[in-house]
Amino acid sequence: MTQNKYYEEMKELARSVRSEYGLTTPRVRKSDIGRIYKAHKIKYDLWPPKNSPPTAKFKKLRGAFFYDECGATIMISRSLPEAPALFTMCHELKHFLVDRNLKSLLCGEYNQNENIEVGAEIFAAEMLFPDADFIAGLVEMGVKEGECTPEDLVRLKHSTKATISYAGMVKKAYFLGFARNGILDNVKWMKLEEEMYGVPIYKQIQRQRKQ
Repeated sequence: MTQNKYYEEMKELARSVRSEYGLTTPRVRKSDIGRIYKAHKIKYDLWPPKNSPPTAKFKKLRGAFFYDECGATIMISRSLPEAPALFTMCHELKHFLVDRNLKSLLCGEYNQNENIEVGAEIFAAEMLFPDADFIAGLVEMGVKEGECTPEDLVRLKHSTKATISYAGMVKKAYFLGFARNGILDNVKWMKLEEEMYGVPIYKQIQRQRKQ
């Protein structure tokens, strides 16, 4: 099987899972993925245990998947922010659905370019924001191929209430040909979002408490 065919199969699998569990928008939450975990009897844990420092071996891991006679366990790094943690939950779900025969997989920066890991990233991105919806959203906004700006991505995320990270959206914009190389690099996304739509209420409250 060629790489491209494999990656397209991972997208198709993600769309199938979304359909099976009634995910119809780019607003996918941890509870949605947790519902899928529960249906497959997947155990879910955060690593390291609370108040326990990570060992050097596992410090840079985002997630891990284990499968044995007791069933499946997925572990997610406790240090990950909300959006990357959600993405990693989807990433590890791919390993459960496709790679169970390998029994265990550790996922981090050191092996992120391996085909099996790239496939999991593609699956996760399609789970959270299908390419077809991404394209349709930009086209509806009047964005043409090669002309997507940082402001366009902020508007798309805001209008769809997408839970995928800006980093994930940037990869899609480049891959799908909507942005010229480099134009979306080094953007301070949260600052730009606040400039366009104002400071979120929860941040206003946090700042007031610090004063």
